[in-house]
Amino acid sequence: MEDKPWLSLYPNEIPKTILYEEKPVCAYLTESAKLYPKKKALYFLGKEMTFEELYESALKLANYFKKLGVQKGDRIAIMLPNTPQSVIGFYGALYAGAIAVQTNPLYTERELAYQMKDAGAKVILTADFLYPRVAKVLKATDLEHIIVTTIKDYLPFPKNVLYPFIQRKEQGIVVNIQHEGNTSLLKTILRDERAEPIELAFDFEKDTAILQYTGGTTGVPKGVMLTHKNLVANAMMCDAWMYKAKKGQEIVLGVLPFFHVYGMTTVLLLSVMQGYKMILMPKFNAEEMLKTIEKQRPTLFPGAPTIYIGLLNHPDIQQYDLSSIEACISGSAPLPVEVQQRFEEVTGGKLVEGYGLSESSPVTHANFVWENRVKGSIGVPWPDTDSMILSLEDGTPLPPREIGELVVKGPQVMKGYWNRPEETAQVLQNGWLRTGDLAYMDEEGYFYIVDRKKDIIIAGGYNIYPREIEEVLYEHPAVQEVAVIGVPHPYRGETVKAYIVLKDHQQVTNEELDQFTRKYLAAYKVPRIYEFRDELPKTAVGKILRRTLIEEEKNAIERDEKQI
Repeated sequence: MEDKPWLSLYPNEIPKTILYEEKPVCAYLTESAKLYPKKKALYFLGKEMTFEELYESALKLANYFKKLGVQKGDRIAIMLPNTPQSVIGFYGALYAGAIAVQTNPLYTERELAYQMKDAGAKVILTADFLYPRVAKVLKATDLEHIIVTTIKDYLPFPKNVLYPFIQRKEQGIVVNIQHEGNTSLLKTILRDERAEPIELAFDFEKDTAILQYTGGTTGVPKGVMLTHKNLVANAMMCDAWMYKAKKGQEIVLGVLPFFHVYGMTTVLLLSVMQGYKMILMPKFNAEEMLKTIEKQRPTLFPGAPTIYIGLLNHPDIQQYDLSSIEACISGSAPLPVEVQQRFEEVTGGKLVEGYGLSESSPVTHANFVWENRVKGSIGVPWPDTDSMILSLEDGTPLPPREIGELVVKGPQVMKGYWNRPEETAQVLQNGWLRTGDLAYMDEEGYFYIVDRKKDIIIAGGYNIYPREIEEVLYEHPAVQEVAVIGVPHPYRGETVKAYIVLKDHQQVTNEELDQFTRKYLAAYKVPRIYEFRDELPKTAVGKILRRTLIEEEKNAIERDEKQI
């Protein structure tokens, strides 16, 4: 207890340790389909699907994967927004013994090609409006098969009839794809295949279930290998933390994207494991969310600060009944105290801050939902999770209130990085995960994040890696030097700022740089601010000092605040 002072804070209802069931992630869908066959598992824009229907669809797709030659351990990419097809695809891949590679639908061709090549994905499940992008990178990857679906297949009448017109208006195209060659239609697969169970031997501790792509201090995206044990453990910890939630009865608002590990664990996995109904939302729209909350009455609402801020800033929020919401854990970025307080006033539910990383499936810490909560703290470690602060100088454990690097250990910590043993060894040491975040612990056992040792920018809940943006800007013929940092933003938390040094006799405008970067980067990574300089701060050996630029921004903000 002396080493883990936070355990004395646990209420009686939360266990200090959990007995984890040694079975694959997909086994929980099998169980829920038996326990709640006719219960609604999914709600999507007016149409619902039962657990039995979800289970049978996932099995049909798994059998088709096997026909395509998918073997245990092969990688299957899923490039979809939150839709019934994304859930079917995820569990279908796991039933086939494959490793699921969740892929951001916002990725450009460049980003998509990199991820597919790095993962060695054999099959990709995607939407018709994303098909042209996937088709263009096919030859540059190991992809052998594309399975295509359309949103309208899971829409109720008359939305399914109107969808092509809406698609043409919003995306400018309607793609007509045939079930032939290396391209298959999910609708045809689910019509023709049989829902035959597939017998496979799983190693609970060693078998990788998903590759969750993240970025490191080098800015190169890496595949985090999360095992069945990692994911099952974190979902069970989440269930233990939300101890007032009733099995088979809760309704979860699923706006967090499933290609983000936080959405995958706290919405997708937890809901299927506990027999909860998921309300799938393919994108964030404040008005649509307010209407959905009022009509569908969700009780659990995992989210990110920008989502809660977006709802609170809607001018008509008072006109909606949000009283069904009972508990929310906010992740992905720091949660402002005023946002927490106002959201609780509006809904009557509880909103608390948590902490995690892709490398830990993701949650390691959270505030108590119904007990004492500490403002500005990420809370305490979850059951079976150990945590301490290490000195930046010699790596020794630090006493309370001293700032150092936060390290964590537990059954949710990753197996390692995909095909990157050296980088794995840098962050995983004797089972301890080095987070790269600067933090301290108080005397009671509450943890506080002070700063990020890494240069990651967190904007709108997304992790953005400066080097990736810098490499794109360096390709512009007018750019000589560039440095990218995150600067404070009232809505996104941080936004991307690029410092540019131009080549002699070259000129370029903000608008031209904006158009250039949008060709190669997802919209949320594109710099919002450009500053042109004659030179950038550097070390003696010529390395650009991002940290100096960050300090300059911080000092400028402080000067402005004093003048106000």
